[in-house]
Amino acid sequence: MQHKQVNGSLEFPPRNAVANMNASSSLQQRKIFGHLSIVVGNMLQIAGIAAACVALALARFVQPRTAAFAAAMLIVAWLFLYFFCHGIAHWAVGRLLGIRFAFYTIGGTGNPEGYPSGMRWVFEHLPLFGVQTDRASMQKASPKAKAFMWSAGVTSSAVVPTISTVWGWRAGIAGSKLFLIFAMFWAIGTLSSNWRSQTGDYAKARRALHR
Repeated sequence: MQHKQVNGSLEFPPRNAVANMNASSSLQQRKIFGHLSIVVGNMLQIAGIAAACVALALARFVQPRTAAFAAAMLIVAWLFLYFFCHGIAHWAVGRLLGIRFAFYTIGGTGNPEGYPSGMRWVFEHLPLFGVQTDRASMQKASPKAKAFMWSAGVTSSAVVPTISTVWGWRAGIAGSKLFLIFAMFWAIGTLSSNWRSQTGDYAKARRALHR
């Protein structure tokens, strides 16, 4: 099946778009706000990750700096990495394993039950990156390739931001020890809730292995 070319701007899908898309549980369950082409989506995510690196550099090397400024930059870096490494991790691992992608989706989480009730609504309406696989490519991919591709997203969301807080702690940034404890608990919660979910990345990976 050929996918329609998606231009670089955010656009709201037509009413019948789902009928033309790959049969993906995440696409059907997430609140989708728009689409981005793979090129533009990658550029935005790389820019977000680069901005996180700049924030870490500002927190560590800018002089003179206040403790509040350094701590704020560490938090900004963590947030940027959390939001911008998920979708591109799916894409990067998938492409390495021969899986192609049609476009990025911008929308809420596909795993709302993984969050506490007070935060569920927020994460359902945040503009998070997801990525739509190419159907023909997925049919040719091995079960292990699919499993690795699906697992890459949530794993990167948990591990990569946490690494930034470890770096901040090792660099002696003010407040980094407390924030590292928070980040560790958040990462563990992210992984465990996704593992238990029936709609999360790990559930998709398990289904891929058992087909």
